[in-house]
Amino acid sequence: MPRPIAEEDEEKPLDPEAEKVRRKLVRFMGINLGLLFLALMVVIAAVVYRMGKVPSGPEPVGAVQVPAGEPLSGDIVLPVGAKVVSQSLSGNRVSIDAELVDGGRAIFVYDIAERRIIGQFAIRNK
Repeated sequence: MPRPIAEEDEEKPLDPEAEKVRRKLVRFMGINLGLLFLALMVVIAAVVYRMGKVPSGPEPVGAVQVPAGEPLSGDIVLPVGAKVVSQSLSGNRVSIDAELVDGGRAIFVYDIAERRIIGQFAIRNK
């Protein structure tokens, strides 16, 4: 048996004040969704831009290959009787300040990738 249509089930038109509030809310929601979409596009564009700038070439020349789980090791040969005063590391190069047997000082530059001393500089007073 079909149900009779009741007056309660039918939508009644909103009063003018409620209709104004509803329109404002719809407009507010539309503006906020647009701003959210714009912000999302900016973030995606920034990520794509950054991914395009990442260099994906080969490793730089002279890069040291270190096996996983094993430390690098090797010998740095200085003159007999030299004492290390200080050292400094920059990239693949180690600078060693050493006091020599004759009392003078020298700076030795050692390249880790090539495993050899590439420079020796005497320190002299004038």
